[in-house]
Amino acid sequence: MRACDSSVISGFGVALPAVVHRQEEVVGYLLERDANKRLARRIASNSGISRRHLAVSPLHEDITHWSTAARMRRYQDEVLPLGKDAVASALDRTRTDPADVGLLCVASSTGYAAPGLDTRLARDVGMSPTVERLLVGHMGCLAAVPALAACSNFVRSHQRPAVLLNAELSSLHLQPPPWDGEQLVVHTLFGDAVTATVIQPDPPAESDRGLKVVDIVAHTDTQYEDYMSLMLGDHGLRMGLSPHVPDVLERLVPDTTGVLLARHSLSLTDVHWWAVHPGGSRIIDAVESSLGLTPDAVAASRYVLREHGNCASAGLPLVMEELQRRTPLAAGQHGIAMAFGPGLTFYAALFLGV
Repeated sequence: MRACDSSVISGFGVALPAVVHRQEEVVGYLLERDANKRLARRIASNSGISRRHLAVSPLHEDITHWSTAARMRRYQDEVLPLGKDAVASALDRTRTDPADVGLLCVASSTGYAAPGLDTRLARDVGMSPTVERLLVGHMGCLAAVPALAACSNFVRSHQRPAVLLNAELSSLHLQPPPWDGEQLVVHTLFGDAVTATVIQPDPPAESDRGLKVVDIVAHTDTQYEDYMSLMLGDHGLRMGLSPHVPDVLERLVPDTTGVLLARHSLSLTDVHWWAVHPGGSRIIDAVESSLGLTPDAVAASRYVLREHGNCASAGLPLVMEELQRRTPLAAGQHGIAMAFGPGLTFYAALFLGV
């Protein structure tokens, strides 16, 4: 098999749950059920979020005491139509025949079943029975980047398109009260979204803009492994998020980003496009401050956070899609996408506009 030297992101598709609530509506629900109202109000006022799409609304259904099994069944019901919409949109925008797709990679930390989303979606959108499938599970918000790396490697090796689906329905994992400060942060922060990314061996048509995947870097600092967590329990997924995460990232991001750029004899001034995972307003602040970025450089990340909340692994593709819509990376220019997750782990990808 002849290897090629290129894998290019040629387009995105996005699907959002139909139910959308203003942040104050969801916070009002939390205030009704939690004794620490002052803390909840403070967390909400600093969230940087205006609204969130939720597959399962706490204002309409009380799922706090649902079993994990019940939550997983509901995940399958909710995620398949969203996944089909996102993939169909991405394939249509990139003029990709679903029968030509060689790999379907699904990244999710919020739902599991086999057979499940991957096999049913591939069947329903018209992918071949011989399509390869890969599940990247339980890596949290950062999963978008290692999943992209797997797709990119496949495309380079096989010269066939790959589709990456990030499917996150965090609303299914509302925990039983009472909630401590950490759980109030989680329930105030996370929203739902499904994104599809098409990766191809060749640049897109002349009229389109693509992102050539140049390199990917990772760094895990286990000294802080307890600062982010995802634990499956009797009532679904319990997420943990320490308020000290931004402080760690402020030290970790510059060094690891510098390593990535140095591999290609680049510096920060050579980067024209920054996609920062919208994990929270303080996390975006930490990246902006530690790298000396302008507010404009992270405006797309703040927009996605404001309009959608933290959508776990689907958050970074939402930012990338927004950036390519606003200011597509010009041919020959470099861009960086970065995300963070349990480990404590930092991942970043370097792109070249084509």
